[in-house]
Amino acid sequence: MLYLFYGPDEFLRSEAVAALRATLPTDTADLNCATFDGRKLNLTDLRVACEILPFLAEHRLVVVTDALKYLKAGKPRDDFRAFLEEVPPTCHLVLVESETVDRRNLLFSYLKQHGQVQECVPRQGEDLSRWLTSQATALDARLNWDAAHHLVEYVGTDSRSLVTELTKLACFVGRGGRITTEVVSTLVQDEHEHQLFAFIDHLSQRDGGRALGSLRDLLAERQAPTYILFMLARQVRILLATREMAAHRMRPDEIATHLHQKPFVVRKALEQVLRFRTDELETFHHRLLELDHASKTGRVLVEPALEVLVMDVCDG
Repeated sequence: MLYLFYGPDEFLRSEAVAALRATLPTDTADLNCATFDGRKLNLTDLRVACEILPFLAEHRLVVVTDALKYLKAGKPRDDFRAFLEEVPPTCHLVLVESETVDRRNLLFSYLKQHGQVQECVPRQGEDLSRWLTSQATALDARLNWDAAHHLVEYVGTDSRSLVTELTKLACFVGRGGRITTEVVSTLVQDEHEHQLFAFIDHLSQRDGGRALGSLRDLLAERQAPTYILFMLARQVRILLATREMAAHRMRPDEIATHLHQKPFVVRKALEQVLRFRTDELETFHHRLLELDHASKTGRVLVEPALEVLVMDVCDG
């Protein structure tokens, strides 16, 4: 049997492989499994692994990662294509690709016709919420529907990250406990990130007193001034990029994907950017870059320089 699991969602790919492994007898599973790296694949070794008779089982499981990605066009692909036709019925050969596969690839076409092909992409919308509630049930917890949406806002749609956070939440509420939006907000949101958003909010409102208070809160959390400077410059770049993409009528989820940011980061940026003019953000970013260079050359101390910058922005 031939299988192809491909796409960016690592958790879904791993789940698919695990489901096949679960069909092997538990006590002989290790003896009936073999894994190959497609970057240094030797077809002779792979052929031998596939032709070994299963031990106290009906079949063997042979997994090859990223073979289609690294196989060169021409003879290597032709040889691999011929090999696929010869895989014995006692072997389940699984090709796992970490990226999207070109559907025009002749190997993809063959696998589509003669095997089972599954695209592993992050779930979206209501399908994702239903999947999260079922995962919570498996963890002996109950997940509110609005809490599921809240979790996606903070974490994004990557299945592995969602399951990691959901497991943490289930442990917190205990067996049979209910995961609410309040629990998600308390345990999932990065407190330093939250403080940074509050800092930007106060700057956008030109509230010098509260902005300085937010800056000192960050410093009180023992965040290095240079790190705060770095995170502030990063956030300003996100604001500039968000403004530009929103002007091109991109949806928030599209912006989040393009910027590789969590949905709630983009949602917050869309709120904050309305309170800045583009030239103000550009000037702010230029000042931050100047401050970064000056701090690295020892011409200024970052902490007092940040305070001066805050007051300049609020007075402007």
